[in-house]
Amino acid sequence: MIDQTSPRAPRELGRAESLSLLGSVGVGRVVFTHQALPTIRPVNHVLHDGCVIVRTHPGAALLSAIGTVVAYEADFIHEGDRIAWSVIAVGYARRVGARELTRFRTLPRPWVAGEMTEVIRIDPELVTGFALDGGDELPAERPA
Repeated sequence: MIDQTSPRAPRELGRAESLSLLGSVGVGRVVFTHQALPTIRPVNHVLHDGCVIVRTHPGAALLSAIGTVVAYEADFIHEGDRIAWSVIAVGYARRVGARELTRFRTLPRPWVAGEMTEVIRIDPELVTGFALDGGDELPAERPA
């Protein structure tokens, strides 16, 4: 039983567990540079072959990140149980090639209305994560 009142020490997550948790949620934040300033955009994603896949619309600021290093962060917080995790994947953002484009034209399903024809793949070179869970087993999602 997890003590729901005591502070918890952060537990570092390995790459495999971090990617598993990242794939268990559908929304995160991509951090990139746009017009020489740090920029953060919340987006929905899917994890495919260890890469973060994001769809966006033509003209999106996120397209300026193609060919550069970006960070992608996703997390889960359940205040009632005081359980949380956060994963950060850092790597190059690339436009998905023509051969793969048809596979991702419908995945992930956008939350935003409009023409979401651009698909970006983030190939994580560095994946870090931590958890506040009070134990060794970390649920990806907890019931509300």
